[in-house]
Amino acid sequence: MSEKFYITTPIYYPSGNPHIGHCYTTVACDTIARFKRMQGYDVMFLTGTDEHGQKIELKAKEQGVTPKEYVDPIVDNFKRLWKTMNVSYDRYVRTTDDYHIETVQKIFKTLYDKGYIYKGKYTGKYCNPCESFWTESQLVDGKCPDCGRDVVEADEEAYFLRLSDFADRIEKFLTETNYLQPKSRVNEMVNNFIKPGLEDLCVSRTTFTWGVPVDFDEGHVVYVWVDALSNYISALGYENSAYGDYDKYWPADMHMTAKEIVRFHSIVWPAILMMLDLPLPKRLYGHGWINFNGQKMSKSLGNVIDPFVLGERYGVDAVRYQILRDMPYGSDCNFSNEIMIGRINTDLANDLGNLVSRTVAMVDKYFGGTLPADRVSDDLDTELIAMAKALREPVAQFIGDAQLSKALEEIFKVISRANKYIDETTPWVLAKDEANKPRLATVLYNLLETIRLTSSLLYPFMPTAMPKVWEQIGADESMVTYENAAQFGVLPLDVTVKKGEVLFPRIDMEKEIEELNALLGPKKEWKEDEDLDKANIIKIDQFAEVKLRTGEITACEKMKKAKKLLKIQIDDGRDGRQIVSGIANYYTPEELIGKKIIFVANLAPAKLCGEESQGMLLACDAGDDVRVVFIDGDIPNGSTVR
Repeated sequence: MSEKFYITTPIYYPSGNPHIGHCYTTVACDTIARFKRMQGYDVMFLTGTDEHGQKIELKAKEQGVTPKEYVDPIVDNFKRLWKTMNVSYDRYVRTTDDYHIETVQKIFKTLYDKGYIYKGKYTGKYCNPCESFWTESQLVDGKCPDCGRDVVEADEEAYFLRLSDFADRIEKFLTETNYLQPKSRVNEMVNNFIKPGLEDLCVSRTTFTWGVPVDFDEGHVVYVWVDALSNYISALGYENSAYGDYDKYWPADMHMTAKEIVRFHSIVWPAILMMLDLPLPKRLYGHGWINFNGQKMSKSLGNVIDPFVLGERYGVDAVRYQILRDMPYGSDCNFSNEIMIGRINTDLANDLGNLVSRTVAMVDKYFGGTLPADRVSDDLDTELIAMAKALREPVAQFIGDAQLSKALEEIFKVISRANKYIDETTPWVLAKDEANKPRLATVLYNLLETIRLTSSLLYPFMPTAMPKVWEQIGADESMVTYENAAQFGVLPLDVTVKKGEVLFPRIDMEKEIEELNALLGPKKEWKEDEDLDKANIIKIDQFAEVKLRTGEITACEKMKKAKKLLKIQIDDGRDGRQIVSGIANYYTPEELIGKKIIFVANLAPAKLCGEESQGMLLACDAGDDVRVVFIDGDIPNGSTVR
């Protein structure tokens, strides 16, 4: 019986159409799932959509449709994208599915009966876009600490989950196991949410109706996060009769999410499972964000990249490769038109594509497409063969740890070595002398075998293009198995190749950038305060009252009491000063130290969470993002800005 492997994406919120950020998580999970299937695992790969909540209800009302009518076409678009991106999920869960609703209601009632859910009253702040509750102290400048938007007052009867009772168990789970990866996220969760005092979580709402009803108390609907997190077991048939896979696949081997929802998956979800006396999942990986031209993707900024457009222009495998190759483990990555085209031209066209086409073309030119069986080896062969044979194990390790970029890096080291091997062995010179034909056949065979090995390991990443490679090099499916990915000499000695289409055509960078920018470029949205007819016009003497000076950030740290605030020390060319700024959501302290900035020098000091702030940094709104204004490092500290 095969060993099981259960992997999940988060279930996506269908308030708008999918973008390249959704693609990263799903394609990453698909790659891992495909690789595990290669290894012989019995894989369950789950994805889906999280369709309840006040935000959906409001959007549907704006369009004059029911919430279900609003989400249905968006869900269809998600499914269409996964088909386009060649995603091989095994099951798709919708939180509007009857079986899921049944499971959520039973979980809620069980937790209530066990005393883990109690009735009370919620009074505080609520962020509609994030579907998140906040206390006054958690707000940053009076706004949601996650998205920076306005919050509203919430005052309603509600049920609460006794999270506070599980603070010690959750902390131990996070700090003493390898559940949460990368490890840097563990300190973030413990220091920001558990150490300050884990608060009970509001788990029902009465001010809207679009959600799973609490079946024993009319008027209450289950809070969206309890509803959404339950999908990981409802989709297996836990407490419903739709499926019967729970005992087979649970616990999950890997949950994958973006970093902004790690809190719910690392604290709330394990706590619910502990309350239910269910096994805990084995691994949670919280990956970074994809930034577009240096800015976080934002619908309001107009830079949410359409993956359908990219797939149509470059081929789905090229898109899959680029987003996986350029996302460092645990960190954010940048996406730009130039980066995408650069990866296609260098890695895919020059390195991989050129290796395949040159090798096949030489076999066809020098041997009529079929290699002779005679062989002559040389010391030049040793390193390439050794690298190719040793490739499978590190790739398997990296993929198992969700370090997909590093796995691709290892594969392309061997591809690069194969291209160098061509230059070292000079097949075109060997072909001039008939006596060198056995040696020439050996060189070309080694290249074909290297292509077979590397393309076998690339298949989970690029499942459309790699079978085309196998056809060209004369490999059938039995030769590209996981077992054969560590063997050299699998192709028959008299292998026959077949010239085919160019796998990854080179792209004219300048022309393509111009066309892509027209299709995908940021769209400017004017805000009311940017219209001078409506703005508060000031006179020159009023502006002169604001003293702007330059300074250098010499030290910076996060504030313990407010996770969105940074305490910044400034060399202002005088005695120095401290500024507290709500930019921790956009910068790490390490990114700021040593940077030259402009600040308001004559702003009245203010206390923020117990720390004095003596000024304000200059920064720009960039849609949902904020960018600090940095200046030339040669400008002296304390200079007046005019």
